[in-house]
Amino acid sequence: MPTNITEGGKVTLKSSFKVSKTIEVIYTGGKVVISPDERLLITTVGEDIEVTNFETRERIYQLKGDTEVVTTFAITTDSRYLISASRSLALKIWDLTTGKMIRSFKAHEAPILVMDVDITSTLVATGSADSTVKVWDIARGYCTHNFRGHGGVISALKFYWDPKKPILVSGADDCKIRIWNLMESSCIGILDSHFSIIRGLDFSNDGRYLLSGSRDKVVIVWDLEKKCVTNTFPIFETIEAIGVLEKKSYTFTSENDESEEPKELFYTAGEKGIIRIWDMKTGKLIIAQDQETNITQKISDIIYTRKSGRLVTVTYDQNILVYDISAGLKCVKHIIGYNDEIIDIVYIGNDESHIAIATNTEQIRVYDVETLGGDIIYGHEDIVFCLDKSPDGKILVSGSKDNTARVWGVDFDEDRDKRFKCLGICIGHTEAIGAIAMSKRSSKFCITGSRDRTIKCWDLSSFKDGENTRLKALYTHQAHDKDINAIAVSPNDKHFASGSQDKTAKIWSVQDGSLIGTLKGHKRGVWSVQFSPVDQSLATSSGDKSIKIWSLNDFSCLKTFEGHTNTVLKVSFITSGTQIISSGSDGLVKLWTIKSEECVTTLDNHSEKIWALTVRKDEKFVVSGGADSLINFWEDYTIEEMEEQLKEEEELILREQDLSNFLLQKDYKNAITLAMTLKQPFRLLKLFSEVLASRPPGDKSITGAIAIDNIIASLDDEQLKQLLGYIRDWNTNAKHLRTAQTILNTILNFYPAAKLSKIKGIKEILDGLIPYSERHFQRLDSLITDSFILDYTLQAMDLWNPTATPALVTDASTAIINPKNMNQDIKHEEKIQVDEEIPYVDNQEESQSEEEMHDSEDEVKEEIDKMKENDMSINSSESCSE
Repeated sequence: MPTNITEGGKVTLKSSFKVSKTIEVIYTGGKVVISPDERLLITTVGEDIEVTNFETRERIYQLKGDTEVVTTFAITTDSRYLISASRSLALKIWDLTTGKMIRSFKAHEAPILVMDVDITSTLVATGSADSTVKVWDIARGYCTHNFRGHGGVISALKFYWDPKKPILVSGADDCKIRIWNLMESSCIGILDSHFSIIRGLDFSNDGRYLLSGSRDKVVIVWDLEKKCVTNTFPIFETIEAIGVLEKKSYTFTSENDESEEPKELFYTAGEKGIIRIWDMKTGKLIIAQDQETNITQKISDIIYTRKSGRLVTVTYDQNILVYDISAGLKCVKHIIGYNDEIIDIVYIGNDESHIAIATNTEQIRVYDVETLGGDIIYGHEDIVFCLDKSPDGKILVSGSKDNTARVWGVDFDEDRDKRFKCLGICIGHTEAIGAIAMSKRSSKFCITGSRDRTIKCWDLSSFKDGENTRLKALYTHQAHDKDINAIAVSPNDKHFASGSQDKTAKIWSVQDGSLIGTLKGHKRGVWSVQFSPVDQSLATSSGDKSIKIWSLNDFSCLKTFEGHTNTVLKVSFITSGTQIISSGSDGLVKLWTIKSEECVTTLDNHSEKIWALTVRKDEKFVVSGGADSLINFWEDYTIEEMEEQLKEEEELILREQDLSNFLLQKDYKNAITLAMTLKQPFRLLKLFSEVLASRPPGDKSITGAIAIDNIIASLDDEQLKQLLGYIRDWNTNAKHLRTAQTILNTILNFYPAAKLSKIKGIKEILDGLIPYSERHFQRLDSLITDSFILDYTLQAMDLWNPTATPALVTDASTAIINPKNMNQDIKHEEKIQVDEEIPYVDNQEESQSEEEMHDSEDEVKEEIDKMKENDMSINSSESCSE
């Protein structure tokens, strides 16, 4: 039962997906090394070195490069150190227990191309394009030997460790092999018999003979003691890798003489792309790897894993293949290093346990969904563009640029070399096949669409006992005016749809291929078509950045979805036809709800366009692949997210209740901690304000409670940052000024500036805190200054009339509030006082008093005018403050 349908039959709309696993690039070409304990696979990915688990493909370390391409590297026999070199001329030593570089230094005047480590893990030899060979002490990082003599680029190195006479052998593109004595630091022999660059060197098990392979297509066996040729074996292919196997019994025997049991064997590989094992004494071919159909890969290197007795080949198309020697060179493991652009993906197998992908190659690559182990299907002669499967997953169909489609039988219960069989070939198109679709209810037919603008229906019921049956086309029709990009078959197998670059999608009858209807409305080419599993409708996606849903009854457009910022390349129905999922050239996967026409979620884990998108039957997983070589498995996380959200809501309610209880109990410590945990700044503000307002007399704390002071003094950096952020927000409102500044003062009293400056993000908080604080202090300063006018007025009145009665003071103070009545009151009081205090004066004194009185009167008027102005200023300040 699909995961979106509950036990009651109700459909749950999907809303959340997460990446459960990703198939990434682990090898882009260059050197490959497997640790002697066969635990680590070390490969180059551009400028970096990837260290992965050899069995599980799990990344352990990514050793960052120095912006230059890595040329070579080697691992010590104890699997502890990795020595790498790049075109920057730096030699780096890495500790594989920590993944960190412990030393880096310049080693040569030109890039290092080859490297070898001795059996004691103490010395590493480097061969460079500057024609020199150097030996380095790994632990101390200094050069112990510097050998000169070659006349070209060093191409091969090999240590042979004899405690009495350790030697190093080197080969170069001057076609010569030189033997260096490490004890004497001298060349003790020059072997000159090859006519091309030396590609491989190895020693016999007893150390008496040296084996060399060259691109001159011959292998030479040298006697090290006599420094002469013992045997020359023609291999008839350019040799890229050579090595000697351990001397032991193998199950296979010589093809020429079954009774002969060779004592010592060696292997070769090169341009033919196969491994061959030879008798070292006679030069006879013992066994050769079976040649794959239409295989064109060439082997660049072979790694001999002595512990498991296997040969690991590295190919030029970035594949790593493991062969079991005892099983007759049967391939037991594929590691696909680089997929290039992912063009199409489909689930295959009875239980959809594997995915098949089409890339920019003639191979079809298959991954086990659980282990991510790989298989490769060979057969096509050019790039595979499209894939589809039968309802039971036992048949896979593929369309290619070689103008053919192939039908493959899939059985994962068989041995690795028998899992995929080509049952039939569809030959008839004159150009590349860009779209293919199989019947949905059976495996009786498939439809193909080509760049020749025709569609063909192929009969799949005519398989014969043998393989590669040539299938018959039931009919052929000229379908579109431009290339056909997509084909889909309806769930009842009665109709099929095609989408083309001519901006149209068409509906056809499966029975005779007759045209039923044409869907017009897109402004650019149609890239994908998909039938609804429940309704009479069809979804199309186009280069005009839109998705449309069409009615199959009247061929009208029902809905249009817009949201992608570039071409929509794939579309598929999910959730019982109530939702659609799409991918586009903008590198995004979008989930849409059809009823509301809204984008529910956007999935982003690709960096380039997403060509491929497929949904598993139970809709638990969606797989996407793109031009960035990434394959993402998106797991439906809707139900889990809903359960987590419900759980969080329940927990939040309980915490809210606890917070209320703490506040009632005045348990400030737990209340503050819980409020900060719940991220409730308003509750925290209310708590601080209440405590501050109810400060008891004689309290010496900063916040109004010693307990709160102690809590603030014990905050960690994260809590301190959170509280400062709250203070910044509170400080923007003048109503909360007192509380915010009090808590800020508490923090500044308990924490030194040096500690506060180390808090991450403190600068942004201060940038929002300082301007508002300055504004608040300016406003308060202005109010305090204005309040001095009252004191000044009273003092001025006292100076004018020191013996004024309380009533006068009362009237004067009232006059400050109502300055219009103040002049009359003052004049009246002034007249009374003059009559009472000066009953008699002579004319001269009277005139002098009158002058003084007039002067005093003028002064009072000026003071009143000033008070009026000040009164207006106070009123305006108070109104602003209110």
